Amino acid sequence: MSVNNPVFGTIPRQSVVGMENEWVKMFDPPKADPPTPDMVTPTNPVPEVMAATGMQAVPSPAHTLERQLMHGMKMPTWDGAKELVFFVFRDPTNPTASGGVYPAPTTRVPRGAIFHGHTQGSGPPPHTIHWHGIEPTPINDGVGHCSMEIGDYTYQWQPNFIGTYFYHCHRNTVQHFNFGLYGLLPIMPPDAYFATLDNPAIPIGACRDGKFRTAANLSIIRGPTGGAVPMVAGSGSGFEGALIANPYPGFIGGLLTDPDPLRQFPTNPHAMTVPYDVEAIWVLADRDSVWSDLAEDARTTFPAHGPHPGIDDDFARKPGRDGFFAFNQFNPDYWFVTGVPVKAHRGGTGTVDPAGAPPAGGGLPDGLIPPALNSGISGTQVAISAKVGQTILVRCLNGAYDVIDVTFPLDVTVIAWDGRALGVPPFGFNHPYMVPAGTPIHLSVARRFDALIRSDSEVNGVATVKFLSARHGGQAGTAPVAVTAEIPINIVWAAPTVSSISGSVFGSRAGEPLPGVTMVLTSDTGRQTVVTDASGNYSFAGLANGRYTIIPNLAGFQFFPREREATIVGADQTGQFFRGRAT
Repeated sequence: MSVNNPVFGTIPRQSVVGMENEWVKMFDPPKADPPTPDMVTPTNPVPEVMAATGMQAVPSPAHTLERQLMHGMKMPTWDGAKELVFFVFRDPTNPTASGGVYPAPTTRVPRGAIFHGHTQGSGPPPHTIHWHGIEPTPINDGVGHCSMEIGDYTYQWQPNFIGTYFYHCHRNTVQHFNFGLYGLLPIMPPDAYFATLDNPAIPIGACRDGKFRTAANLSIIRGPTGGAVPMVAGSGSGFEGALIANPYPGFIGGLLTDPDPLRQFPTNPHAMTVPYDVEAIWVLADRDSVWSDLAEDARTTFPAHGPHPGIDDDFARKPGRDGFFAFNQFNPDYWFVTGVPVKAHRGGTGTVDPAGAPPAGGGLPDGLIPPALNSGISGTQVAISAKVGQTILVRCLNGAYDVIDVTFPLDVTVIAWDGRALGVPPFGFNHPYMVPAGTPIHLSVARRFDALIRSDSEVNGVATVKFLSARHGGQAGTAPVAVTAEIPINIVWAAPTVSSISGSVFGSRAGEPLPGVTMVLTSDTGRQTVVTDASGNYSFAGLANGRYTIIPNLAGFQFFPREREATIVGADQTGQFFRGRAT
């Protein structure tokens, strides 16, 4: 699908009229490994960037992701009372993920890149991968009974929209999803990862300006009409009030069809994006341990197919051990935040501990998701630690069957639901909105939201995640709260320091330095200049915390961007890149 976005037009979309059976293929269990129809050359740069850092083997074929499913894994509960069965994805090319991880490795793809995902189904078949929210050709969509049920298959698609999506097995979905066969799938700006291939000094996953970006149209932000009310996506939510000021500096406007000043892409890759300094990933999940107790055999809940698979499948003949069909009820007793156990559980009498929290630091080394499980990006957090003035992006997925209320201790701006950026064409009928502190954001299973946080004062609090009983409809204010997880959010002033701003200026050809450019740095406290050296590098030293503007100037040259904003919050600001083109 290419709507108002630039028409990529790379993958052919042939008609299915008269050949429907070629697109709806049933292998149960798989008896063939079908070729990918209309296969074109992949361009996804992420596997090559990962290989260049030593985080994975060199991909073969090139630009191709590897995922194997279903790999069984047993994990003890945090309290040692039980052992949970997980079905997980693994990546045989990645030593960190070769044995399987929960949730699956975060898979990132630049918008517009041709994605190839080579997949093998392990364990009892059948399996698919559904790329939730992506719009592939039907056979690559991965919905069971509607597309390929795989033994060995290479998925092919091309993303059109920057945002937060996820991928999961879509056969025997109720069991496979809850047992862990899913992972986050952020679609990045078009120049992400390509920028690192072009210039290794650019952080992995950042754009060619050295900044991390996501889609947002912050030209219009609405505030609430009244007090704190539960928030759900859509109009009539109580968040249709007056316009409020844009608190996020650095937003680049313009249409998605505006030309790229550097002529590297069909359009400006940074149009309708916003930079962020800190990223947090919250994958909220729950488990009913009885499912592991009584359905440890992956075939337990497979139906016996009738003459019309997917229509008259017979579940009654597959009741599970002790006559228990594992999914006739759901009563979770363990909860997770991005794979980290929440220290709360349902007791043997049915009582529930009212609150719990992931271990200190989010339960991860240094509180960070390892880059080898995060498409190479460093610094992604669970428990949030940031500096005053930094912009924080929270990507939140409800991977639980309970309905969830997420409440922040400070104001946040919701910029996207279910992967689609609010107010960004073709979804221009809506807009980002500010959710006041203490106001719950209500989301059901598989729903996602992206939110920005920026505070000009210190914050020492927690975001609360209330898992509402799905057995009672999960309605806010009426359903019992199964458990409340607490995710720390700490935003502090940077210690007074003297820092620097540095970067490079390049010519129109990749890697070509541009010496002799006068770089002007302005702030509220004054103005200073330096000149780029023979390697095109420059640096401003001895700078206090604050906001600065950098402007390049050389007669006969036009620069992109024309200027940059850089904020010093207790640390050097590196990677402030510019490109110049002779006029």
